[in-house]
Amino acid sequence: MSPTLTRFAGLAGAALALLAAACTTPPATRGQALYADYCASCHGDAGRGDGPAAASLAKKPADLTRIAARRGGTFPLARVMSVIDGYTRRNDHGSVMPEMGAVIAASPEVMVDTGDGTPVPVPSNLLALAGYLRSIQRP
Repeated sequence: MSPTLTRFAGLAGAALALLAAACTTPPATRGQALYADYCASCHGDAGRGDGPAAASLAKKPADLTRIAARRGGTFPLARVMSVIDGYTRRNDHGSVMPEMGAVIAASPEVMVDTGDGTPVPVPSNLLALAGYLRSIQRP
């Protein structure tokens, strides 16, 4: 094999490795990044409702680390995803949280059993963000 072809093959292999790594970013890492980009300004870096924008809001943001504790220790995945995407809040005139549906919809769908035994298509970014929230729960 010529040196030029060898170099090209090496570069192509490196590019494929980078692409594979980007496509297989662990959901927890992606969820944490989404949280930092879209949620931390209000809910705070640790998710306790104390972000820099919280002081200017009429209603204090929720402490996202206590979702499961408020529900007897069970993390309500379907409800959390519904709140994030805006479906649950559409008729809640007291909420100041923006609908995140458009932001999270721009990701491939995955099939998820949300608790009733029937898999439903869910944007992978929505699942990743909800998974990150599950990971920061405290008693």
